[in-house]
Amino acid sequence: MFKQLFVEHPRTVNESYAEHWVVANRFGIRMVVAGLGTMLHGFVPGLLTHAGSNMIRKLHAEMTSRRSGAANAVREQPSNAWQLEYEI
Repeated sequence: MFKQLFVEHPRTVNESYAEHWVVANRFGIRMVVAGLGTMLHGFVPGLLTHAGSNMIRKLHAEMTSRRSGAANAVREQPSNAWQLEYEI
């Protein structure tokens, strides 16, 4: 059970438990911050008009590049490489 909960998934993405913990927490914090910004945008539509959408693009690009093992792909992708159907 321990192996299934703490070891197997990090291995599937070529990370140790500690590396995976850092990456997952960095993603999570960025999602929380973007979520709070998007909520603020809901109250005051003129503020942070693209914060949520921009963060979704950045996280998607980073996650996709991590999956492929290309550490520099996030920086090399053109800004229109991934298009949202709906923008918050």
